Amino acid sequence: MYQGEVWVITIRIVTDTTAELSPFIIDQYNITVIPLQVTLNEETFTESSDISTLSFINKMKASKKLPLTSQPSIGTFLETYDRLGENGDAILSIHMTGDMSGTYATASSAAAMSAANVETFDSRMMSQALGFQVIEAAQMASQGATIAEIKDRLAKIIQQTSLFVVVDSLEHLAKGGRIGRGQELLGSILNIKPIAMLQDGVYTPVYKVRTRSQLIKKLIGRFEEETSGRTIRGVGISHADNPSLAEELKHEIEKASGYTSTWIKLTTPVISSHTGPSAIGFSYYTD
Repeated sequence: MYQGEVWVITIRIVTDTTAELSPFIIDQYNITVIPLQVTLNEETFTESSDISTLSFINKMKASKKLPLTSQPSIGTFLETYDRLGENGDAILSIHMTGDMSGTYATASSAAAMSAANVETFDSRMMSQALGFQVIEAAQMASQGATIAEIKDRLAKIIQQTSLFVVVDSLEHLAKGGRIGRGQELLGSILNIKPIAMLQDGVYTPVYKVRTRSQLIKKLIGRFEEETSGRTIRGVGISHADNPSLAEELKHEIEKASGYTSTWIKLTTPVISSHTGPSAIGFSYYTD
């Protein structure tokens, strides 16, 4: 950006729809969001434009087929980077964990091809835990931080972030071949709800519960343990059409910590494709 006789380098922040950013945040920080796509029953939908999460979940419930997700094309990334960087602006592109999606790898390939000054960053997270990083990066960029400074800060946020995912049923995991049919049937009989944690960019099972009260107790106990003596910077609850559990968890967070700024959001079609209906994502980070 040219101001008088001085070139001022502006850093443009790019991410993807799995960050679950609100339109207000996107506009406030001028963040560019590249959509992912999901295909169900031979019909392809682009996130944030073609279908709402609730409509997609209803279609998914009625389908015998598992949805297929796809990252943006390298051409989409390249066009975006070239356009944003044509006036000399630098670009920092932050995306969901590279161990669970090809989005980061595609972004990195496009960055190497672009004429613009582009750097990419693997958040090692997804959902609102990715959004935490994107928002902080945008805030730092608006305050004049360098890309190196922003990336250093994001690396620290990763270490200070927890993301738990609870699926309502093992049926969806069985459909996707992630567990055997026998495990699904046993889980259904025992009413098991697995709780996984995103560690080192991949899902790692940490608890198995059978009741809603056990689920809340486990999550709040872990939250209290990891936030004790620390400053809570953000808390997010994402759900795949399970608002009552999301509200109950938010209420328990307030009782346990006094923190009242928890964000509750519907997750995206792409994320709900992986988790199945009624899943909950619970993320928070501290200083």
